[in-house]
Amino acid sequence: MNMEKIGKYRWTICGLLFFATTINYLDRQVLSLTWKDYLVPEFHWTDSDYGTITALFSIFYAASMLFAGKFVDWMDTRKGFLWAIGVWSIGACIHAFCGIATSGVLTGNWLVGFEGAKDAIGKVDKITVVTTTSVSFFIFARFVLALGEAGNFPAAIKATAEYFPKKDRALATSIFNAGATVGALSAPVTIPFIAKAWGWEMAFIIIGILGFVWMGFWALMYKKPELHPAVNKRELEYIQQDAVTHDAAVEPLIDNQKRVSFTSCFKHKQTWAFVFGKFMTDGVWWFYLFWTPAYLKDIYKMDSTQSALPLFVLYMITLFSIIGGWLPTFFVEKRGMNPYDGRMKSMLIFAFFPLLALLAQPLGRYSSWLPVIIIGIAGAAHQAWSANIFSTVGDMFPKKAIATVTGIGGMAGGIGSFIINKGSGVLFEHAGKTQMQFAGFQGKEAGYFIIFSICAVAYLIGWTVMKSLVPKYKPITDL
Repeated sequence: MNMEKIGKYRWTICGLLFFATTINYLDRQVLSLTWKDYLVPEFHWTDSDYGTITALFSIFYAASMLFAGKFVDWMDTRKGFLWAIGVWSIGACIHAFCGIATSGVLTGNWLVGFEGAKDAIGKVDKITVVTTTSVSFFIFARFVLALGEAGNFPAAIKATAEYFPKKDRALATSIFNAGATVGALSAPVTIPFIAKAWGWEMAFIIIGILGFVWMGFWALMYKKPELHPAVNKRELEYIQQDAVTHDAAVEPLIDNQKRVSFTSCFKHKQTWAFVFGKFMTDGVWWFYLFWTPAYLKDIYKMDSTQSALPLFVLYMITLFSIIGGWLPTFFVEKRGMNPYDGRMKSMLIFAFFPLLALLAQPLGRYSSWLPVIIIGIAGAAHQAWSANIFSTVGDMFPKKAIATVTGIGGMAGGIGSFIINKGSGVLFEHAGKTQMQFAGFQGKEAGYFIIFSICAVAYLIGWTVMKSLVPKYKPITDL
């Protein structure tokens, strides 16, 4: 008798999640790769201005994450993701028109093109007014972008929980989460050259349009596995194996119970462990993402096209984060650990690699490639850590609560990111003006050394608190 083979459509869904995350990170990278070369000359921004914009993006993202999870739970995965990427793609494109809006407010003439706006702004005498007005418009654009982007991870984690058994979720999460790396990898070899050829405005528009293309594929290709004709019987049995092999703590796969509340989630230490882990570590990745191009410009005098190759290599290194999905699977299948213990052991291992960031600035005196490589390794460790911390939610919470808890953790991560981005901008501007000295470094080099040191120890602190709150695997049964 010919037995039906287990289908692989779940990996097609994982591929869609990967491309959504890639676009997500491309959209948020456009600003960091254009502001030093194009926006500073046009709008006269300082490090503090840029820090304010990126910090407020983080706080908008944080607040949106709090509700994005519940929105996705309410709308369900398919519609929730469509709304999310539609909103953030609109937000990405809005950035391109901030120059025209600034010109319109300052001169009263709104009917100008991109070049006309540049000319009009260049004739305005009050530089501080230009700066303040343009920053305000970019903050609005970042708000719209953050509002939509906040839905990406709650929706992706929920889709992963729907299409993968628990033992495979860290691998699937690490694969789609690698889209963040690929997005960051693609950004420096595309965005600066688009901006140089057609203007910074077209960089925002061209990258923003990619999200609308993805929406068409998602609308055509996503249904729940039990309803999807491309998922055969054996694949469905594989996806739903936890319903048979897991203990009574596992809820029915199709759950029509009342949605969970924020209050009920906060009653559990598992929520607080996830929240603290995200708060301590999300800001590290966002600092590397938003400030590394500026770091190469400030310390090594590279413009956005000259830094393209170092940034490409940096993010190529972060692709090793896929080990983050393999290692806990190894511990579960070869060492007999439960999924939570396997993930926590993996996360402890990954938490030691960011300590290399302590050497980034000292070794940078010998070659700019050394901090680039170190930041790449630290970034890979973050993404490996991130894949596993996301998967701990699926390990311990029922499916109806996954997106909500993920959103709460995302809010905490956004608050941490706000602190590090705003703090970095203020610190770098202060260090540059006063030529501050610290640990043998002077000026902005001293500022970067301080922030690199904070990034280095954040993961070990986060892991220690998480392990203290939830020392052993304990799934939630009362939500």
